[in-house]
Amino acid sequence: MSASQKVSRIGIVAKSHLRAAVPHLVEIAAWLRARGIEAVFESATAALMPSAAALAASPDGYRVAEKLALVEMVDMVVVLGGDGTLLSMADCIAAAGKSIPILGVNFGSLGFLTEVTLPELYPSLETVLAGKAQVEERMMLASTVRRPRETLTPFVALNDVVVTKTARSRMIDLSVWVRDEFVTRVKADGLIVATPTGSTAYNLAAGGPIVQPTVDALILTPIAPHTLTNRPIVIPASATVRVQPHMDSRDEVFITFDGQAGFQLEDGDEISICRAERSLRLIHPSTRSYFEVLRQKLRWSASALPPADS
Repeated sequence: MSASQKVSRIGIVAKSHLRAAVPHLVEIAAWLRARGIEAVFESATAALMPSAAALAASPDGYRVAEKLALVEMVDMVVVLGGDGTLLSMADCIAAAGKSIPILGVNFGSLGFLTEVTLPELYPSLETVLAGKAQVEERMMLASTVRRPRETLTPFVALNDVVVTKTARSRMIDLSVWVRDEFVTRVKADGLIVATPTGSTAYNLAAGGPIVQPTVDALILTPIAPHTLTNRPIVIPASATVRVQPHMDSRDEVFITFDGQAGFQLEDGDEISICRAERSLRLIHPSTRSYFEVLRQKLRWSASALPPADS
């Protein structure tokens, strides 16, 4: 964020029922107010606070708003919780057509997205207010489901779009195209279309590759494929992916977006997935690199071999 991007109002969103965040919510609001910044609390977050009833009418500069209204009012958002809380807010910002940045503060173990620790919170905010924050542009996915007689409202996702069976269903049959070229017909528990950001989420659990967020690519990962030669594929981010489920009356196939929203697919549906027009702006603390996060989160070895003698 440059010095020209003045921040005067910051949205505060905490994980649902996260009581451990309450004292920090109060402190953040006071810290912002002392610097002339107005805090806007997401309504469920405000409800966590002991004085929630008086919060909206407070003369001290606090406001309360629902998520969709909040993103229209603020210059940035601070999320306290885990990656799921940040994903929910990221999808909300995208749905509103906004480009406001997010600062993710983790409670518990370090997250891939919420990688700011509590001790780093206020130094990170100081950097933002000084116009010196490092902001990463993270690709998002735009997904459209077309039915024989209608096209459903598009969805935007930061991590992934997943086509999957229900717990009691047999494996499903999916045809996959990339840039209108047929790729394969895969029988599996499902298919993940992930961004590099989402490569460390469901994609990683399903055996897909880790892709650094700066790489301009999409990842197609079958979930437990019947044929072991159906492997993950990395394709250019400029490509459009089409997925067509082949269903009969016994099949129950669902599509989900970042694990936050989804619905059941119908026979004849076709899913189109491509890079979204807008990206997520994620505020990154300069104290930790992507590979440091990987080492800590995945418990990789933290020591390097000594350099070879020349």
